[in-house]
Amino acid sequence: MDPDRPAAATGSGTPPAPSAAAAVAALAALAVSTFCYVTSESLPIGLLAPIAADLEVSLPQVGLLVSGYGLTVAVVSVPLTQATRRVPRRLLLSGVLALFAAATLVSALAASYPVLLAARLVSALTHGVFWSVVAVTAAGLFAPRLRGRVVSVVFAGSSLAGVLGVPAGTWLGQQAGWRAAFVALSVLVVAMLAVFASTMPSGPAGVGHAARGRAPDVRRYVLLLVATALMITGVFTAYTYTTDFLTSVPGFPASAISALLLVNGVAGVVGVAVAGAATERSPRWALLAAAGTMAAAQLGLYALGESRPAAVALLALSSFSIGLLAAALQVRVLDVAPGSADLASAGTSSAFNLGIGLGALLGGLLLPALGVRSTALVGGLLVAAALAVLLTEPLLAPARPTGPAGTGSARRG
Repeated sequence: MDPDRPAAATGSGTPPAPSAAAAVAALAALAVSTFCYVTSESLPIGLLAPIAADLEVSLPQVGLLVSGYGLTVAVVSVPLTQATRRVPRRLLLSGVLALFAAATLVSALAASYPVLLAARLVSALTHGVFWSVVAVTAAGLFAPRLRGRVVSVVFAGSSLAGVLGVPAGTWLGQQAGWRAAFVALSVLVVAMLAVFASTMPSGPAGVGHAARGRAPDVRRYVLLLVATALMITGVFTAYTYTTDFLTSVPGFPASAISALLLVNGVAGVVGVAVAGAATERSPRWALLAAAGTMAAAQLGLYALGESRPAAVALLALSSFSIGLLAAALQVRVLDVAPGSADLASAGTSSAFNLGIGLGALLGGLLLPALGVRSTALVGGLLVAAALAVLLTEPLLAPARPTGPAGTGSARRG
C-alpha cells in the first residue's frame, strides 16, 4: 500500500482510494479552482472604471459586485452545505464548478448591470458551497498524516490569486476589455472541471477520515468561530486600506504600490508553504503563531509605519501571517469539527466572509474620523483580542483524554 494515500476502504458503499497520480491531479485541480474563485471575487476591484464606463453605472455600484459577493457567501455557506451534504463529492463539485463557469461567462456577456450583478450572485452561491467542502475533499484523497500539506496546497491557490490572478486579470481587462478577463477565467474553470471530474473517485458523501473531526468538541469549535470573526475583521480593517496607508504614512509614491503589493503577495505564498509543515506538527500552535505574528505586525505598523523599511517589513509579515492562518485555520477545523466537517468548514467560511465585510466597514468609518493610521491600531487590537480568545481554549475547553489509539475520547462539553 502506498503510505501517502489512505488505505482502500472496506466498508460497503465507501469509495476505494484513488491512484497516486489521480489524487495529485484532483488536488491540483482543486487548488487551481480556489485560485479561480479568489480571482473572480476580487477581479472587479481592478476593473472598476472600465466596467462602470461600459455599463454606465457609478463606481460604488461596481464595488457592490465585490461586497455583495462576499455578503452572499457569508449568508449562504451553511444552509447550502447542509442542503447538499448527501450529494457525492465528485458530483457536487463538478456541478458547482460547471455553474461557476457558466455564471462567469454570463458576467462576460452581460449587457446590463442587473444581469452582471445577478451572475455575480450566482457565482457567490457556488463559492459558498465550494469553499465549505474543498479542504475536506482534498484531505480525504490522502493519508491523514499529510493533512497539513494537502490543505496548504489547496490554499496556495488562493494566495497566488492575489499575486498573479487579479493583476493578470486586470492587465488583460485593460488590454482587451474587461469582458476578456471574465472569459479567460471561465475557460480556466472549465479546464479544471474536466481534470477534477476525470480524476476524483466516485462514492457517497460523508465517509472517510476527513468527513468528521479527529477530536470533536463543540466548545473548541465555537471559540474558533469567534476568534476567526475577530481576526479577519481586524485584518481587513487595515488591509482594505493598505494602498492609502502606504502613500499617506510612510509616504511611498503611487508608482511603487504595485511592487509593494507584489512583495506582500509573495510573503503570503511563503506563509502558505510554511503552513504545510507547521500544521502537521500542531495546528493549534500554528494558528496561535499566525494570530500573534499578525497582531504584532498590525500594531507595529501603527507605531513604526512612518519608516519605509519598517512598513515594508511589517506589511510582508502581516501577509505571511495571513497565508499561515488560512491553512492552519482549516486544519484546526478538521480536528475539532463537532459533526460534519463540511458544515464546520461552512461555518468558518461564513465567519471569515463576515469578518471581511465588517473589517472593510469599520476601516471606512475610521478613515475620515481618525485617519488611515488608526486602521492599523484598531485592526491590531482586534487580532490581539482573537489571540486572547484562542489562548483561553485550554481553560474554557479542557483537553480531552486520549484513548489507546491516540484519538480523543467521546467526551462532550
